[in-house]
Amino acid sequence: MTAHVSTDEAEALAVAAALAGEFRAGAAERDAGRRLPRAELERLSASGLLAVTVPAEYGGADIGAEALAEIFRLLGSADASLAQIPQSHFVYVNVIHRQGTEGQRKFFFAELLAGSRPANAQSEAGTKHVQDIRTRLERAADGSYVLRGVKHYSTGALFADWIPVLARAEDDQLHVAYVPRDAPGLTVVDDWDGMGQRTTASGTVRLDGVAVPADRVLPHHLTFQGPQLHGAVAQLLHAAIDVGIAGAALAEAAEFVRTKSRPWFESGADTAAEDPLLIQRFGELALLTRASEALLREGARSVDTAAARLTDESAAEASIAVAAAKVQAAEAAVAVAGALFEVSGTRSALDSLNLHRYWRDARTHTLHDPARWKIQHIGRYVLSGTLPPRHGLL
Repeated sequence: MTAHVSTDEAEALAVAAALAGEFRAGAAERDAGRRLPRAELERLSASGLLAVTVPAEYGGADIGAEALAEIFRLLGSADASLAQIPQSHFVYVNVIHRQGTEGQRKFFFAELLAGSRPANAQSEAGTKHVQDIRTRLERAADGSYVLRGVKHYSTGALFADWIPVLARAEDDQLHVAYVPRDAPGLTVVDDWDGMGQRTTASGTVRLDGVAVPADRVLPHHLTFQGPQLHGAVAQLLHAAIDVGIAGAALAEAAEFVRTKSRPWFESGADTAAEDPLLIQRFGELALLTRASEALLREGARSVDTAAARLTDESAAEASIAVAAAKVQAAEAAVAVAGALFEVSGTRSALDSLNLHRYWRDARTHTLHDPARWKIQHIGRYVLSGTLPPRHGLL
C-alpha cells in the first residue's frame, strides 16, 4: 500500500475532518447491518492519519496529543466503532517509540508510513482481573519465542497487518510481541456481539504455538519503571471518542427537533424548537458536552506539556487531567445520547432510524474501565498529593 504522509498537525486535522464527513454518511447503515468497515479502514490507512505520531526523524508528522485527541473526537463524532479500531494502534505505536531499539523503530515506523495497521491482542477473559495476563512467550533454543494463549476484545485484529500481543515471558514480565496477521498458528475469530460498537470486530485471537523472532518482542514492563504517559495517551483517546459521541448525539437531537418534532400542545409554541422547556434542556445538554470538550483539550495539553519535560510530577498531572476528562466524557456521552430520545419524542425511538446507536456505542465504550476508580485517584491527588499508579490504565 502507498499512503499519504502528513507533514504537520494542520494537514492531519484537515484530513481527519474530511474523512469524518465521509464516514458519517454511512455510519447508521453500517451499524444496522453490522457491515464491517473494511473499505473505510483502507481509506484511513491511505490518508496517512495512522502514521501521524511517527517521529519527525523517521519521516512522520510527529503530532502532539492535542491534535491526536481532536482527530479521534472528529472520527468518534462520525462513527464511534470506526474511531475505536485505531485506538490501540496508537497505543502500541507508542510502545515502539518508547521501548523499541533503533532497528525496531526504523522497521515499524516505515511500515506505518506505508499504511500498515497494528491492532491489539491484549485483554483476556476468565482471569482474576484485567492485569492477570496468562498468555506466554516461551523462549526457543535459537533465541526466538513461541506464543501461546487466547485473547478477547481484540479490537481491530480482524483488519490488522500486525497484531501486538501482550504476554508474559519466562521472567513473568510483560512484553509485547508484534505478530503478522497471517502468522501460522494465529487465528482471529469474528465473534464480537456487543450491543454497541457493533462493527469494531472486537473478537477473539487464538495463539497456538506462534513463532516470533526475538527482534519483534519489546520489553513493555520497562514502560512503567519511570514516569510515563502510556496510560494517559491511551485514556485520552478513549475520552475523545466519548466526547465525539456526545457532540454527535447533541447535533442529531437538535436536527431532529428542528425538522421532525412537534411542539407539546401546552407549550403554546408554533414549533418544537421554540418550546421553552426544550430550549432549557438543550442548554443543559450543551453545557455537559462543552464541559467534556474543554476537559479533553485540557487533558491533551497536559500530556503535551508532560511530554516536553517528563517527570513523576508532570506525568501525574497529565494522568489526573486525562482522568478528569475521561470521567466527564463518559458521563456526557451516555447522558446526551440517552437524552436524545427525551427531547425528540416517540418517533426518535423507531428502530429504522437507528438513533439508538449513539447510546449503544456510548454505553458499550464507557464500560472499558470504571470511572469510579479514576475519581478515587483524582480525590487522593487533590487531598493528599498521592501520585496516581503507573499501571497503564490512568
